[in-house]
Amino acid sequence: MALSLSRLRRSTVAVAALSLAALTAGQAAAVPAPAPAPARAAQSTGRVASIEDQVARSLARSLTDATWRSRVRAAADAAGTGLAPLAAATDTPAAHSLAETAADADRRIAAAKGLDAGLGPLLRVQLADASMRAALDAGATPLVATAVADDHARTVRAYDTAGRVHTLDATTVPDRPVYLVDIDASKAMAAGVDVLRKEFTARGLAGAQAAGGWWATKIDSIEVSDDQEPWFKGAAEMFSLVTGFGQDGKVRVDSVAMPYLRYDGTVYNPNQILVNWSNYKYNLADVVLMEDDGDTNYLALAQAVAAVLLTIADQGAYVPLVNAVLAALPSSWWTDDPDYVESWYTLARTSSGRLNGATGNGWMTVAPYWVEQF
Repeated sequence: MALSLSRLRRSTVAVAALSLAALTAGQAAAVPAPAPAPARAAQSTGRVASIEDQVARSLARSLTDATWRSRVRAAADAAGTGLAPLAAATDTPAAHSLAETAADADRRIAAAKGLDAGLGPLLRVQLADASMRAALDAGATPLVATAVADDHARTVRAYDTAGRVHTLDATTVPDRPVYLVDIDASKAMAAGVDVLRKEFTARGLAGAQAAGGWWATKIDSIEVSDDQEPWFKGAAEMFSLVTGFGQDGKVRVDSVAMPYLRYDGTVYNPNQILVNWSNYKYNLADVVLMEDDGDTNYLALAQAVAAVLLTIADQGAYVPLVNAVLAALPSSWWTDDPDYVESWYTLARTSSGRLNGATGNGWMTVAPYWVEQF
């Protein structure tokens, strides 16, 4: 099943922080978490979902065209296919009209997520579950729904070819075929991580890496645990924010894409570099693991995190920064939206072996790794 994330609360992380304070007392006193970022950086919760819903209804209505309906049936599988390109390549009025609608939606979604409006197609159409293929091929008329962000939704709204609303049980795979309108999260996340890097660099929270060989922390294996993922959700798209103090004594943030980390209950062995220690003044850093839930606005996230971290000064010894990052997240990210996943406090350059996350929702095994100069 695809990754699902329980509703996590700030208090859960605060308990872990208190335990950590005892371990780091010899380094520095922990500072209180700063106040949340200004409202201007708040996430535009629901904008993407609203756009997706509009496109789902338009797609459902367009399926009255037999040629277009056959084209979608042949192309849509569990992996998904780009909606605007598919419609543009189908020579019928219904498909051409939908292609324009989908292309406009792609641009609006990019803007809502803080991405370049010229990013290109983002919306996909996919069969909600592989078990629906037989009924679809037998001629059953499909409904169209969206892969909503709320993992805890009890119902899912779907549309038929007349545009009528049908309410589906979120806990049971429907007998009738359902197409899902969703975002190409891999593409969006790759672009989003690039936005984070550029924004953090522009605000002085990141910069060029040191030349020559350097010590790194490498992820040997990692797993995130949960078992409540509904049928209408696709695979997760995850990334990490690594925070610490840079060589200049200012707070530094490095964003790390983790596109392989997609399903819960699955152990991944990525051999991925997580921390480049040549970028950090102290041999300590923190890690916050996050998911793009569809409505994630990367520019707003970068602005919110930067607004808080830029207020923290180097005190001559390392202080954990996880609480500061979490304090920067808009309040909506602590309810149903699963943007925050897990965090690891005070990862050291010498850390090795299994490290459990602060909330118990994930673990990873790491090892020091020397990166040779080429």
